Amino acid sequence: MTRQLVTIAGAGKVGRSIAAELLENGTDVLLIERDAAKIRPTALPKARWLQADACELSSLESAGLGDCAVMVAATGDDKVNLVVSLLAKTEFGVPRVVARVNHPKNEWLFTESWGVDVAVSAPRMLTALVEEAVSVGDLVRLMKFRQSDASLVELTLPTDSPVAGQAIGSVTLPQDCALVMILRGGQAVVPSPDSTFEPGDEVLAIAVTSEAEVALGALLGASSAAVRTGDGL
Repeated sequence: MTRQLVTIAGAGKVGRSIAAELLENGTDVLLIERDAAKIRPTALPKARWLQADACELSSLESAGLGDCAVMVAATGDDKVNLVVSLLAKTEFGVPRVVARVNHPKNEWLFTESWGVDVAVSAPRMLTALVEEAVSVGDLVRLMKFRQSDASLVELTLPTDSPVAGQAIGSVTLPQDCALVMILRGGQAVVPSPDSTFEPGDEVLAIAVTSEAEVALGALLGASSAAVRTGDGL
């Protein structure tokens, strides 16, 4: 059976926003929410809804979590997100578990020991982006994926970047690197061979190794070989 179901625990603003994006991309989404006031099928008619406590094993069994490809623990309670993550990974073997970190002081708990593959801390991400905004030319690590050495990195191209003005297709990226998105003037530019790098572009990329991070920074014109850590994950 093809496992394409994404289950989201928590149907608050964060959970519904994630669900809306996934549904728009054609993904099958199930929302689990304990609070009846947050059950809003009319807001997301294409989603499946289950009013239940995601911390209870019986609820997750009813949700068919064994056929789930990704579990997203998106409630506003870190304790709940940890329990949901642990149950999803240990009891149902969900391949990918993503957990929301509400309070940065709890980040150290969101590890593989609790079944978490990727921990997302909004405060840390915002901090990283603010730091990046005042640091043109610095390569900033926004997120590190827990089950590999891969990282999401960002660099704002300085005016003297070696790739400025060049077509993306003509630039050979370092091994183990891939472009994700370019932000230009508040607009997202999907990288294509004919697109060009321009000074001031915010380049987002995936680097699989630390060596790849350094090589990418050198290619794009980073001000130093050091990679700044923005989120601490």
